[in-house]
Amino acid sequence: MSTSNLYPHSTAAAHAAKAFAVVKRSVIVQGHKTSVSLEDAFWDSLKEIAQSRGIALTVLIAEINSERITCNLSSAIRLFVLDYFRARAIAGLMIGTRHVRTITETRN
Repeated sequence: MSTSNLYPHSTAAAHAAKAFAVVKRSVIVQGHKTSVSLEDAFWDSLKEIAQSRGIALTVLIAEINSERITCNLSSAIRLFVLDYFRARAIAGLMIGTRHVRTITETRN
């Protein structure tokens, strides 16, 4: 009997673990080669943000690097991506809200 039959969910778990794995990538920031360790979701989101702004990914990373308050560039990128999508979500909520008329406003 094969081990895949004994543990049918192990393949799915392995795929899930790979999807959330931290991947080290080399980038050039201000002329210096450095590395960032990010999950694919953060890396893909970072590329999406750069594309939506019409700038190169390296330019966006340089901006994040110059404004970061953490000592770790990878952490600064994660926080930047989180803040970006948090701001978009809040903006979407504000755009989607409407004024609910009160009874006194209805009477006037």
